[in-house]
Amino acid sequence: MTAKVATTTEKLRKVSTATIATCLFKKGLKNQFIQDVKPLKNGKPTMVGKAYTLRYIPAREDLNPIEVFRDPKHLQRVAVEECPKGYVMVIDSRKDARAASAGSILATRLMVRGVEGIVTDGGFRDSAEIANLNFASYHNRPTAPTNLTLHQAIAINEPIGCGDVAVFPGDFIVGDDDGIMVIPAGIADEVADECTTMTLFEEYVMGEVESGTSIVGLYPLTNEAYKTSFEEWKALNGKA
Repeated sequence: MTAKVATTTEKLRKVSTATIATCLFKKGLKNQFIQDVKPLKNGKPTMVGKAYTLRYIPAREDLNPIEVFRDPKHLQRVAVEECPKGYVMVIDSRKDARAASAGSILATRLMVRGVEGIVTDGGFRDSAEIANLNFASYHNRPTAPTNLTLHQAIAINEPIGCGDVAVFPGDFIVGDDDGIMVIPAGIADEVADECTTMTLFEEYVMGEVESGTSIVGLYPLTNEAYKTSFEEWKALNGKA
């Protein structure tokens, strides 16, 4: 991981997906929140990493018997062994949670290899076990059957759709208790900087609101007096 990527990653760890959504909306990007995907367990640290993708298509019985798992080049297995440290594996399961996208053994292997987390718009088997790993995990809902019954791994590290969002390899993936935002790689540094400033302002606003201040003119910021007050607040709190 380069120093620039590390800095961007650490900045994004300190902002919420809600703030990122607002920032991207200002830039004209309105469909970056992965739909119907949630954390297996709330309260874990914010997940941030570049996307490494795996795509499934509907399984076809003559090409996808259980014996295919014996093949060392099976794409699901290849993806688990090649997903880089610090990345997030994002799986296109066609929003179909009737069969598992993966289970606890594969999730544990990813965790041990230093992968940041795993996201699918389908479901995981062994969901309780995965939830208790020291590893970020997001899915639609728990499931039991093997992925082979409905899914067939067809491509790795290519553009995919996950929860109705386009995900390109290298995009930044940010996940918290609200869900997952996808940040296009080309603007990730800019978004991280803007969201850092937005988060600082929101901290100031929350203090004002808790003290009884009206949101009119404050949020959104349209009153020049509050701009001055914000700058004074930053200086007073060592955040200038």
